[in-house]
Amino acid sequence: MASEPEGDEQSDEQPSNPVTAIARVILDAVSAIPATTEQANTSPRERARGIVMHAALRAAAFSGALALPPGPWGVLTILPDLATVWRIQAQMVADLAGAFGKTAELKQEQMLYCLFRHAAAQLMRDFAARAGERIVFKQASLRAFQTIATKLGVKVSQRAIAKSVAKWLPIAGAAGVAGYAYFDTSQVGATAVELFEHEIATAAATDDEASGKQA
Repeated sequence: MASEPEGDEQSDEQPSNPVTAIARVILDAVSAIPATTEQANTSPRERARGIVMHAALRAAAFSGALALPPGPWGVLTILPDLATVWRIQAQMVADLAGAFGKTAELKQEQMLYCLFRHAAAQLMRDFAARAGERIVFKQASLRAFQTIATKLGVKVSQRAIAKSVAKWLPIAGAAGVAGYAYFDTSQVGATAVELFEHEIATAAATDDEASGKQA
């Protein structure tokens, strides 16, 4: 993948288009794989349950707390909420890779797949496919990542609209937002566990894919 987005500049520049803003947060979430101290575990599935539970509770607590400010103040927290939950989930994915002894196989393509497969299954089918006991990923160019992030941004922005309604109901809304963050993080964890239980392979991009063209 080409040069990574510069996080400092991203925090200073807030695009007016919500889809563009969310797409940039998605690219930032997958641009660097978090370090992990998790070592390959003899019972990775058992260890995975603890990793996922811890991350889901963290995401729920953070997301629920940000949903407490009422009305328009709460709406302003949606983008930071998404960014932080995705960072928590990305760290969880890295820790799960460590527990399964797959840290070396975890690249940006696999991180994107883990974070968003449950929310955009059809989109991910164009990006990764099962081949027997292997899951094969297409090697993606920067432009391909940007295209995928924009498509995901459309889906996530629709969810964000629903979340913004909950901001007007501080207590009940916060509980619902926290519950969704817990569920969402659990789904990411389930995708990651399934992935790391299989052999991971990467297929070389075709000329059109390498140039960022979409079939």
